[in-house]
Amino acid sequence: MGRRHPPRRASGKTDNSSSQLRIIGGQWRGRKVEFVTVDGLRPTPDRVRETLFNWIQTGLPGAQCLDLFAGSGALGLEALSRRAESVTFVDLNTITTNQLKRNLQTLKSQNSEVIQADVLQWLEQRQTDMEQRYDIVFMDPPFRQGLVAPCCELLERHNLLADNAIIYVETESELTHLEVPAHWHEHRKKQAGQVTYRLFMREG
Repeated sequence: MGRRHPPRRASGKTDNSSSQLRIIGGQWRGRKVEFVTVDGLRPTPDRVRETLFNWIQTGLPGAQCLDLFAGSGALGLEALSRRAESVTFVDLNTITTNQLKRNLQTLKSQNSEVIQADVLQWLEQRQTDMEQRYDIVFMDPPFRQGLVAPCCELLERHNLLADNAIIYVETESELTHLEVPAHWHEHRKKQAGQVTYRLFMREG
C-alpha cells in the first residue's frame, strides 16, 4: 500500500521525478526505496504504518499477504521486511508497478509477485477453491469510487481468504459505514486526517 489519497486515482501522469519511501521495521528497517511521482499517489504515512503493524505483528511471520491497489507497495514491503512469507502486489498503474519491481530487485526479495492489472478484474478471474488463500490483505482503493464492497465480495466468492484472515482497509474519513461480509468483525479503527483505517478479523 503505497497509497492513493485525494484526488486518489493515479492517472498515469508523472513529472519524471521520484520520492523516497522509508521502511520502518524488520530486516530492511531504515532502507529507502524510490517511487515515481504519479498524480494522487503517496505512501501511507509512517505513523499509520507503525500503528497498523503493531496491530498485526503477531500474525505476520509466515503469512501469505495480498496488497490490493498497491501503489508504491509501502504496506507489502513493510510486511516482507517483517517476515511475511510472501506478498502479491496488484495495481493497475504500469509506472508504479514497474518501479515496485525494481525496488523488490534492489531489496533482493524472492518471495513476492507484482501484477499489473485492474484489481476487480483480477479478483473476478481467480479460480474458486483453486487459488492461494491469503492470511493478510491490505486494501487501499481510490477514494470515493465504491470499490471496497465489491473487493470484499470477490475475496469471499472466490475463497481467497484463510479461515482467520486479517483484512486492513483504508478509506476516506467521510465513509462511516463499510459493507463487509457478516463474519468480518471490526477489530481496530483509527483516523488520521482525511483517512480512516480499519482492521477486520475474519471468522472462518
